[in-house]
Amino acid sequence: MGKVYIVGAGPGDPELLTLKALKVIKKADVILYDRLINPEILLYAKPECELIYVGKEDGKHILEQDKINFLLYEFAKNNDIVVRLKGGDPFVFGRGGEEAIFLKEKGIPYEIIPGITSAISVPLYGGVPITHRGISSSFVVITGHGSKGQFPNIDWNAISKIDTIIFLMGVSNREKIAKNLINVGKSPETPIIFIEKGTTKEQKEIEATLGEVAEGKIKVYPPAIFLIGDVVKLRNKISWFEEALGEIQL
Repeated sequence: MGKVYIVGAGPGDPELLTLKALKVIKKADVILYDRLINPEILLYAKPECELIYVGKEDGKHILEQDKINFLLYEFAKNNDIVVRLKGGDPFVFGRGGEEAIFLKEKGIPYEIIPGITSAISVPLYGGVPITHRGISSSFVVITGHGSKGQFPNIDWNAISKIDTIIFLMGVSNREKIAKNLINVGKSPETPIIFIEKGTTKEQKEIEATLGEVAEGKIKVYPPAIFLIGDVVKLRNKISWFEEALGEIQL
């Protein structure tokens, strides 16, 4: 009987992978990985490691979650180290908890290795702090997609009072999100930012207002985070990533 490692791969920049994650990836016999994993990370696997893609594209899973769970179980019976590699952090809208519960029920040893979530790191790479003294003392992270692709059930009144609102997987529902926030009193002039492909060389930032999003004026493509709040105004003072791209990698 082997061991399963449920591993967070971080937001995209392979240098944001944790040392512990790197260690188990190098030793893995099997890696089951998701769509948003930077392919450079898979190059750390040993040549004989079996790489299995189990990602989600265009709203559809290549494999349903119960089948992924079964694969983890089967591979753990016949291999020493099985890595379940997930984008960001495995417990931030990553269904890592479901996999852990399944493995626990089956008696499979496992370990969870946290990853850097895009909810915090991508705004940072975009020059936007999610908290800042005098501007934001609270933040909330919300999924923009509910169960089975439905629009999530959200207490709009409650989240409208939070200083910084961060939506993951909210691109397709961006107009609905903006309209709901405006309907409960959020100013249409509230600054927002979308950051596409954050922490990678293809990163792109799109600044606008909440009202412009509600009116359908903003074109943006996933993967992207949707951040709402006055901290966006600090971007011009903090922005650093474009300048850093030309520097020698560490």
